[in-house]
Amino acid sequence: MVDVKNFLIVVNSGADKPYNHYASYVVAFLAKQLEKIDTVTIYYGPLAIGMTKKGELAKLAITGETKELLASQIEGLSAPDLPDNLEQMARFEKDKLGVNIVSCGTFHVIDGAGKSIDDKSNIEDFVTPVRLPQAAEAILGADKTYYL
Repeated sequence: MVDVKNFLIVVNSGADKPYNHYASYVVAFLAKQLEKIDTVTIYYGPLAIGMTKKGELAKLAITGETKELLASQIEGLSAPDLPDNLEQMARFEKDKLGVNIVSCGTFHVIDGAGKSIDDKSNIEDFVTPVRLPQAAEAILGADKTYYL
């Protein structure tokens, strides 16, 4: 058992590195389910903002073979229990496991994904844009940080 209460997963890559996105959600799942870490946050950094746009995570499918591979390694999990894509995985983790999914709102504006930091019209509803002080608090307040 690890002694971590606040775990931050920073994803700072785009669609060109899909394995980073898959890994972030698998690690978040394991942190909540196996290690029972209280606070788990996936933070989309400046280079990953494009992945928070509506429909982008849904493009990253979880194939039947991948489901079998993952389920074979986690006791009590079966392949049919797993979602078909990362958008479904993100929704499950946020709604059922309490994983926080946030992004840097400043870069939503710079990238054109939003007109203001709070504008969520072009990003997934399960992603919460945060302001710079909140982003710094998440980064500096984590017991353990994993960068992808």
